[in-house]
Amino acid sequence: MRVRSMLAAAAVVAIAAAGCGGGGASSQKSSSPATSGRPPATGGSPTPAPIETESNPPGDIPDNTAFVPFRPSGGRYEVKVPEGWARTGLPTGASFTDKLNSVRVEVVTASTAPTVRSARDSEAPKIKATKMTVLKADSVQRKGGTAVRLVYRFDSAPDPVTGKVIRDEAERYEFFKAGHEAVLTLSGPVGADNVDPWRTVSDSFRWLP
Repeated sequence: MRVRSMLAAAAVVAIAAAGCGGGGASSQKSSSPATSGRPPATGGSPTPAPIETESNPPGDIPDNTAFVPFRPSGGRYEVKVPEGWARTGLPTGASFTDKLNSVRVEVVTASTAPTVRSARDSEAPKIKATKMTVLKADSVQRKGGTAVRLVYRFDSAPDPVTGKVIRDEAERYEFFKAGHEAVLTLSGPVGADNVDPWRTVSDSFRWLP
């Protein structure tokens, strides 16, 4: 009887010990962080995007461009144009082009001097330009004399390779002397920084004796 009592007491102690061990494991498991298959969080800020190199708008005429005088065969006037630009002869003058910019000068007979009103109301409609928008019509003073100026924007002809159309801006100057009108047109892409080159060209025009 004494032996049986001792064995029973030992069994009770073993069961109690097993119960305590199971509770400890359950408590430790519940206190651990749940992963649920999520990736571990990482610190630090995202990698900054690379800074793009700035470039001049298409059509900017280089600051080191040289200007050379041009006189037509008749010798009626002189105007300075950028050196090295491709020249095309016209029935009443010539045009000079380089990439997206152009200088065009022509002389026609005229019975009266041009006015701001005639430039806006009469000359503008004669300009065959796609989606033309007149920005300004005014009178300006240049070294070669007073000129009527017409500023307008238009769509360029589609590029023969890419088909791309560029929005251009033109400055048209009309000089008058003794029944002759000289029309000087400077054009290039909208946004190009050509203020100084265009001033150099328009300031250089002069009638010859």
